[in-house]
Amino acid sequence: MSIVSLKYDYLFKYLMQNPLVRKHFVSDVLDIPVEEIESVRLANPVLWKRFFRQKQGILDILLVLNGDTKVNIELQIKIIRYWDKRSLFYLCKMFVEALLFGEKYEKLKRCISVSILDFNLSNAPQYHRVYRLRDKEGNDLTDLLEVHIVELQKKLSGEERMDDWIRVFNAKTEVELDMIKTKNPGILEAIREIKLANAGKVIRAMYDAHMKEIRDRDARDDYVREEGRTEGEAIGEARGRAEGLTAGELQKLISQVRKKTAKGMAPEEIADIFEEEPSLVSRICNVMKKHPDWDDEKIRESM
Repeated sequence: MSIVSLKYDYLFKYLMQNPLVRKHFVSDVLDIPVEEIESVRLANPVLWKRFFRQKQGILDILLVLNGDTKVNIELQIKIIRYWDKRSLFYLCKMFVEALLFGEKYEKLKRCISVSILDFNLSNAPQYHRVYRLRDKEGNDLTDLLEVHIVELQKKLSGEERMDDWIRVFNAKTEVELDMIKTKNPGILEAIREIKLANAGKVIRAMYDAHMKEIRDRDARDDYVREEGRTEGEAIGEARGRAEGLTAGELQKLISQVRKKTAKGMAPEEIADIFEEEPSLVSRICNVMKKHPDWDDEKIRESM
């Protein structure tokens, strides 16, 4: 039986409300012994704006680890332009937002960004990479900023603590969930929560509505792209034909089109009468409609 995947952001956010799941997920992704985690609480994901024109920051999931370390967890299904810059923007904004005007730099706290990607950001075989500020010899400048990238589509080595979490994210059926053999209490709790959520109607209804919205948006985008392509081709044809006429021939055609449109004739009919390119006649009609005060010479010059 198919399930609503954990890649659906609403289900992932719902799962992170479970303290046991939250604690073990953070322990595994950051490679911190679970015994060292005293608390992992959910925080407000909306980042503060200092200035009116400053870009607002809204994180997917913001956690506070052991009372001082901020952890932003982002689930990204489709690749987007400037993803690296966008990710750094949110990390840096999260880093500086806690420092109020006049406060000392010593109050800046450690900030970690965790990006779970359903696409390959690089061709490197590693599916869980960690970045810090280091020199060429690998010595840390500071641990205050840290970036984790987890790529769900790469082949697992079987050696990472994140392996079973990745299997949970990629599971499409209950059978695949049951095939994950683990003793990790956080993962077992996550599987239980996913099954419970899928058994109810709320998550499924929200997921179906979400997928419908995506399909409708894709259909609209395809239509706009196709219309833009068609219009561009038509304009190109019209321009090419107009350039093939002398100034006198083009202005005479414009005058004839004006007379026929005044009689209520459609561009296709006019083009047929004068055995002219329909794209050129349509363009003349569009310019006339857009600029009713222009005379024939002004229209010719615009074309």
